[in-house]
Amino acid sequence: MDLISRFDIDDSTVRRVVADAIDGADDGELFLEYSEGEALVFDNGRLKTASFNTDQGFGLRAVAGEATGFAHASEMSGAALRRAADAVSTVKAGYSGTLAPAPAGTNVKLYDDVNPIASPAFAEKAALLQEIDGWVRARDPRVRQVTAAMTASWQQVEILRADGHLVRDIRPLVRMNVSVVVGEGDRQESGSYGMGGRKGFGEFVAEQSWKHAAEEALRQALVNLEAIPAPAGTFDIVLSSGWPGVMLHEAVGHGLEGDFNRKKTSAFSGLLGQQVAAKGVTVVDDGTIAERRGSLTIDDEGTPSARNVLIEDGKLVGYMQDRQNARLMGMRATGNGRREGYAHQPMPRMTNTFMTGGDMEPAEIIASVKKGIYAVSFGGGQVDITSGKFVFGCTEAYMIEDGKVTRPIKGAMLIGNGPDAMHRVSMIGNDMKLDTGIGMCGKAGQGVPVGVGQPHLRMDQMTVGGTQA
Repeated sequence: MDLISRFDIDDSTVRRVVADAIDGADDGELFLEYSEGEALVFDNGRLKTASFNTDQGFGLRAVAGEATGFAHASEMSGAALRRAADAVSTVKAGYSGTLAPAPAGTNVKLYDDVNPIASPAFAEKAALLQEIDGWVRARDPRVRQVTAAMTASWQQVEILRADGHLVRDIRPLVRMNVSVVVGEGDRQESGSYGMGGRKGFGEFVAEQSWKHAAEEALRQALVNLEAIPAPAGTFDIVLSSGWPGVMLHEAVGHGLEGDFNRKKTSAFSGLLGQQVAAKGVTVVDDGTIAERRGSLTIDDEGTPSARNVLIEDGKLVGYMQDRQNARLMGMRATGNGRREGYAHQPMPRMTNTFMTGGDMEPAEIIASVKKGIYAVSFGGGQVDITSGKFVFGCTEAYMIEDGKVTRPIKGAMLIGNGPDAMHRVSMIGNDMKLDTGIGMCGKAGQGVPVGVGQPHLRMDQMTVGGTQA
């Protein structure tokens, strides 16, 4: 069922109201959404959360220069649409614009229409989470708590422009996660592992897959149980491949989004064509990778996603753009206009952001460090877009001594500045990989699924906050 037909008025009336609301503006669209969501959480020996929800609604937007008129409603009625149109039209008062051309079309489809909520059935999912809980507890007597979760969503969107251009997309999304708490005496430590993507649950509920996830969560927890306090000071750092790319996402990626650069509030503002990272560093945002968590066949303005090179061999060559910021900066939209849902406006957001691989073997990179820290996984982090300053906590890390990985450490915090840190990259591994499909990005109160990635990296003389002087 197409979404326009959910209105209680006919298709031609919807199109006319939208056209009248946006006429005289530079851009705009009617964004329609129907979504289903499910979440199951098995925690501490029982099914703690079991939820299912549906949502539908529309967001109507008109863009006039730097100003935006936006209204949304969950009521799919002609009356609601006309009230939204009246509100949105006020942004055009005293303004005369020319409607920007519609986005180019695409024949590419990056994921199937499969609804992951339908299969496996609810009872099967609950039974699997219980099985995971029992399997982990039987592995080691030090296990004190297990949390296993499965979440899924199925989103249908339609984007109608004033010129009648209409595009549709159906977006599945799944995630599985296992978290484990282990303890000895008064000490407790945790570990976790997650996986997901824009597909059904099939490969993730396979026995070898969920056992790998559970084993990794337990392994990380037991490593942390043996960890010693992290030292504080300045060290050479080796970052592992995959999920540690979340630091690149936060410390560099956000600073390359178009809105921050148009407003000149990014540490990378005005630096196009300049060397902003070490030679060999290439950073890409690619929304076209099939079935990846951050991928989109079209973005939330209808622009096909793309593979956008942002930093090439250390030089800044591009920003991520939605349609409004691209037009105001005299650039092209890059397929990065994203929104959390119909009640939100689109803005420039990342998709799958990663650093490409180099030519070094990971073992060579580790062997090159006399005394340093090997960061395998990160938890939470903070970044200031304007200054580029960041702080990231390691959830799995080790000392490197005389070129060998030795003792696990806990409490390590990487502290630095995004542009400066990119100049400290001295060795790049040949093992680039993306994360396992767990990323979520927040910006201006909106959350969207993303991917991150990188190869092994050596970064020279980084500041580390720790609990051991």
